[in-house]
Amino acid sequence: MEYDLLIVGGGAAAMSCALVIGSALEKEYAKDKKVGIVLHQKSSDLQNALFNNVLGLKPGTEGRALLQEGPQQLEELYPKVDQLKKEKLQHISKNEDGIYELKTNKETYLAKKVVIAIGYSDNFRIGGLDKYVMPHKKAKASKNRIQLMNEDHLVIPDLYVAGSLAGWRSQYSIACGSGAAVATDILTDWNDGEHTKVHDKLF
Repeated sequence: MEYDLLIVGGGAAAMSCALVIGSALEKEYAKDKKVGIVLHQKSSDLQNALFNNVLGLKPGTEGRALLQEGPQQLEELYPKVDQLKKEKLQHISKNEDGIYELKTNKETYLAKKVVIAIGYSDNFRIGGLDKYVMPHKKAKASKNRIQLMNEDHLVIPDLYVAGSLAGWRSQYSIACGSGAAVATDILTDWNDGEHTKVHDKLF
């Protein structure tokens, strides 16, 4: 199956990216785009998170609840975004046509653009990305956290990284913002370079 965009991850950065992209799929510049998200959630730091300091979240909100609610929200609001559940990305490469080939534990997918947003653990095991792995610049050295080399979220053309894996600190609001930033960069590209964002308004 081929996608215009495939997002990899199920945490704050990945879900935020998917929600912003999903909100634009009725726009003229994005209406024919095929988008999917590989919901790799088991290793998400949200599994053990507790939130008391996030704007808009009720104090005491548990991260594992957000892991359940995020895909539900995406499905209810933007069902055009395919959710590929219980799959884990194992390898990524470019084929002879310049399209990304993503192999999971179950399937092989093609994508014109890819966002990797799976956290910054040093047990990173996605083949094909090894040469972009480096020590995390904003985490304690003793924790052995890693990031992917990037410039403003872009690793190489059409391959993005978001959240803590992009070099940001592991903070829920930062990860959400990082995912949204990547989404707006992709929308801008789809919109022929015209700076693009999507806002819902009351009037």
